[in-house]
Amino acid sequence: MAVGATAVGPAAAGARTAAAFFDVDNTIIRGASAFHLAVGLHRRGFFRYRDIVRASLHNARYQLLGEDRGQIDEVRSRALSIMTGHSVAEVVAIGEEVYDQVLELRIFPGTLQLLDDHLAAGRQVWLVTATPVEIGNLIARRLGATGCLGTVAEHKDGFYTGRLVGDMLHGEAKASAVRTLAEREGLDLAQSYAYGDSINDLPILSTVGNPCAINPDGRLRRHALGAGWPIREFRGRRRAAKRGIKTASWAGLAWAAGLVLRSIRRSLRG
Repeated sequence: MAVGATAVGPAAAGARTAAAFFDVDNTIIRGASAFHLAVGLHRRGFFRYRDIVRASLHNARYQLLGEDRGQIDEVRSRALSIMTGHSVAEVVAIGEEVYDQVLELRIFPGTLQLLDDHLAAGRQVWLVTATPVEIGNLIARRLGATGCLGTVAEHKDGFYTGRLVGDMLHGEAKASAVRTLAEREGLDLAQSYAYGDSINDLPILSTVGNPCAINPDGRLRRHALGAGWPIREFRGRRRAAKRGIKTASWAGLAWAAGLVLRSIRRSLRG
């Protein structure tokens, strides 16, 4: 479904100075990419079963109800503490496996087509995400995008310190990063495009001349309708999508609970 949709046409005169900016979670990839990375880290002993259960609950809530800034801050802080002392190379290698095994299968074909259309039109394409920039760059590289603006986790001598460099890239911080990039790259934001799924993406959507809501939460949908912005729904029919999301979320919780139960059983047998 598309409300007020505008096609991504061929590059016009001066279009090389335009760009397209894509949020990642629930815009390009169904669900939270950080959750799937957490599962991959868990399998390699980065943290305990109760952490994956907590991550499963956060991911289920995120898919059912949309973004919550406090919840996201908690998840990112926990992820930073988990990565402390581990090497950047190790985390990126795990990210590559997670992309191949999980993330690639959860990409919305409709969003991928938009991204490819912008590249074909000669525009730069940037992912803008609160996910660690190493993982964002990995996704951008696999999709053929120009690059990624992401949260920068501090590392020293190739190992994470558990601290951030600057702020987590979220909300207004995304818009600020895009404006800085535009100045550096000579991009015309009035000609540029932005895509996001949450009301927290409103700052970046409002920064460009061609905003578009993809799979929007309720608040962003209402704002987009009021502002006359295009809305693209790639989750299928909304009722079926909600059923699918609920089923996937409960399945994820059952899977995580199963991990815990199997661990307890092994301990008792031991």
